[in-house]
Amino acid sequence: QVQLVESGGGLVQPGESLRLSCAASGIIFRFYAMGWYRQAPGKQRDLVAAVTSGGTTNYADSVKGRFTISRDNAKNTVYLQRNSLKPEDTAVYYCNAKRVTIPTPQDYWGQGTQVTVSS
Repeated sequence: QVQLVESGGGLVQPGESLRLSCAASGIIFRFYAMGWYRQAPGKQRDLVAAVTSGGTTNYADSVKGRFTISRDNAKNTVYLQRNSLKPEDTAVYYCNAKRVTIPTPQDYWGQGTQVTVSS
């Protein structure tokens, strides 16, 4: 059974930093591209950052320079370091594991963790 378990969410003040973690089990972690998405109330779920199995990263324009995604294949964990947090970063953050396989791509989601940025 595949499980992605996020942790590290909570309430923070603007300008502070927070690191999210996502621990994966039930998959061969190193074969998967890992991503962080977020969904604010009333909005669609959008990609924040992703890292391929080879370590290539990409970021949404809104978080470039503030957020850093990284992975530790030995610990089956992906991280999202978020600095200089803004109120507009408030959302539920979801971890995603994706692998392109034939005939059916494999795509898994965590349960999400709430992050609230407010003074």
